[in-house]
Amino acid sequence: MLSVLLTILCLLATLFAPLNGASREAGAALTEGAQAAVEFVLRITGGLCLWSGVLELLERCGAAAALGRLLQRPLRRLFPRSAEKGEILAALTENLSANLLGLGNAATPAGIRAARGMAALGERGADELCLLVVLNTASLQLLPATVATVRASAGAAAPFDILPAVWLASACSVACGLGAAALLRRLWR
Repeated sequence: MLSVLLTILCLLATLFAPLNGASREAGAALTEGAQAAVEFVLRITGGLCLWSGVLELLERCGAAAALGRLLQRPLRRLFPRSAEKGEILAALTENLSANLLGLGNAATPAGIRAARGMAALGERGADELCLLVVLNTASLQLLPATVATVRASAGAAAPFDILPAVWLASACSVACGLGAAALLRRLWR
């Protein structure tokens, strides 16, 4: 749907630019915008590759598994029905571990696997699926790697100087999200 809307908007802009006498400006803006987009992607690609490599190293040396073991007890309390299925719990652990490291792009496939598993549970997994969406949206982050990469590509002198603010904001958002989910679960029943 979004691609159709964007196509329509681009076609309308292309048709109306000559009518307004702004075809030269529109062409320049189009070229500059495309060039800026490619430059931005090239600047952040290195950082994303670096942090994806760090995640791979954490997995190979067992640190990701250790983090997963630390997360399993709270995850079993938050997702008791899903924890009965080992593959759902493994996907949840992987998802939340990647989110803790600020690697949202690496967390997405595991989150999708967990959501599909919860959806297969039917009505029993509906509340837990909503809770998964809340936790992924709020996303407690210890190391905001993607944000730091974008800040570095924008020229920030100290891209990680936002850590205390990120920790506070993400902890507050997770606490509020969990509280709202618990309150709505009770009200809905």
